[in-house]
Amino acid sequence: MISAKVFNRRRQDLMQLMGDGVAVISTSREATRNRDVLYRFRPDSDFYYLTHFPEPHAIAVLSPGREQGEYVLFCRDRDPQREKWDGSRAGVSGAVEQYGADDAFPIDDIGDILPGLLENRKKVYCNVGIYPEFDVKLLNWVNEVKSKSQTGVSAPHEIVDLGHVLHELRLIKQTEEITVMKRAARITASAHRAAMRACRPGMMEYEVEAELQYQFRLAGSDYPAYPPIVAGGRNACVLHYIDNAAPLQDGDMLLIDAGAEIDCYAADITRTFPVNGKFTAAQRDVYSIVLNAQAAAIDKTRAGVPWNEPHDAAVKTIVEGLIDLKLMTGSVEEICESGGYKRFYMHRTGHWLGMDVHDVGDYKIDGQWRQLEPGMTLTVEPGIYIPDDDDIDPHFRNIGIRIEDDVLIQRDGHMILTKDAPKRIDDIEALVGRS
Repeated sequence: MISAKVFNRRRQDLMQLMGDGVAVISTSREATRNRDVLYRFRPDSDFYYLTHFPEPHAIAVLSPGREQGEYVLFCRDRDPQREKWDGSRAGVSGAVEQYGADDAFPIDDIGDILPGLLENRKKVYCNVGIYPEFDVKLLNWVNEVKSKSQTGVSAPHEIVDLGHVLHELRLIKQTEEITVMKRAARITASAHRAAMRACRPGMMEYEVEAELQYQFRLAGSDYPAYPPIVAGGRNACVLHYIDNAAPLQDGDMLLIDAGAEIDCYAADITRTFPVNGKFTAAQRDVYSIVLNAQAAAIDKTRAGVPWNEPHDAAVKTIVEGLIDLKLMTGSVEEICESGGYKRFYMHRTGHWLGMDVHDVGDYKIDGQWRQLEPGMTLTVEPGIYIPDDDDIDPHFRNIGIRIEDDVLIQRDGHMILTKDAPKRIDDIEALVGRS
């Protein structure tokens, strides 16, 4: 658990960047699944990063220099009758005592109080476009302040996307965040090992998914960081396959892309292995290319290296391997330049990782790929996906392989957070089906 002082420091860091502005940050909305059934609530990442407040129907206001307190939280009031049905609430007193707010008010009173917090501020920082209904309310509150101009009150004249400043803070992970992410990675790696041990021909994809979900929950993860992908055979060539409803065939490969979430921090691991525990010659050849491509990309994943270099290293290795297998023809340089490899490898080699599995942060600065810095956390996940086309050797058709790890950039290199998930061929063959 990240300490309260860390959240206070985050708020102070953000307010230092805001100048004479005020930030108004809404959490996620509760979403209806069907009729009167709701999806399980998960707070907005920006909101949670600054507040650690886990409840719905809440809005945080950061008001630098406000005499009565700079951090104001609007939240649901205590309601003993509703709490009998839905569980306890922090209420306004808990917002102050448990979550560090300087001041707290019932969310139902926000229309009476928030306009006053906007008065005489030059800018309003908010998550523009994320919650359109809230954007309309905020504009109405700004207009309410404008209507008081004859009394000498000034209204904000600029609305600024909060992410422009906050997401750069979120991109560089601090010690406490890294600790949580390591835990999420350990839990996820353990679940992948359990899935490998459990896997056998004739199982359904959802049975393997159930093993993953069980291991996540058993270890304290409230829910996966994203819907797990459990894709056997040709399904592995569908990049975001989540049906997880097909039988696992003897002789096929199984691709699992799944990660646990701990205190709103994600892990993200992909492993691919033979359902029966033994690689065929063709599977081994393709798998070795992907494994070598990942090693080449990870070698480039270090401070001072531009973001695109790990991807370029992976692409070059994949193209060389596909040419060796006679799945492609031509020169490595021409294929890399033309993008011809995208028939078999159509995605990038990684993405930022943090509170969102595809985490926030710019990949380019002023049109140039940004350099990797200590504290950045990213995935490295090359893959090869071979279609069922007539011009391809039948031994290779419908093989889909991706290998993904989570990597932390350090001053003197990098740390692979997910190293406990097996990926060497010998290790996989020794583990699959051994439960």
